[in-house]
Amino acid sequence: MSIALSDVVAWSKTHEGRKLVRFTAASAITTAVSLSTILIVYGFHIISGIIGATLFGNFVAILPSYYLTRAWAWGKRGKSHWRKEVLPYWLMSFAGIAFSLLGATWVKYFVHSHDLDHSVNTMLVAGMNLVSFAVFWVLKILLFNKIFHTHPLADIDEHLREEEARQGATEPA
Repeated sequence: MSIALSDVVAWSKTHEGRKLVRFTAASAITTAVSLSTILIVYGFHIISGIIGATLFGNFVAILPSYYLTRAWAWGKRGKSHWRKEVLPYWLMSFAGIAFSLLGATWVKYFVHSHDLDHSVNTMLVAGMNLVSFAVFWVLKILLFNKIFHTHPLADIDEHLREEEARQGATEPA
């Protein structure tokens, strides 16, 4: 079964498609924040330990990740619901960090058992963190879709308003 690019583009313009594209973009941004932080703090010896640098890099990325996911990907505004949104998000984030720390622990033992250059070690630490993020990505999207689920009628109203605005902008004055 082959899927045409035009079908993918058309799907990406649907409500679910836009949500997934935005979630993916938010994940890419926060992954870049985490990786950049790890590369800087570990690579420049600001934090010399692999575990500490991984932990710090992931904590730095949690806050922008929450707000990008909640506001941009799922379109939620206003005050966050502590039990239904914040707590599950942080628990899932901590589970992801714990998984990345397992990877960092493996990298730590690998690095100490091999005589590798610090730049290679830095790439291994960042790479393992990236792998950890990839493993949790699918699980997170499934969970966050449930957490930040908006009312279907509100979604339809939003979609209709956007369509009307687009049609009004394309009609000649």
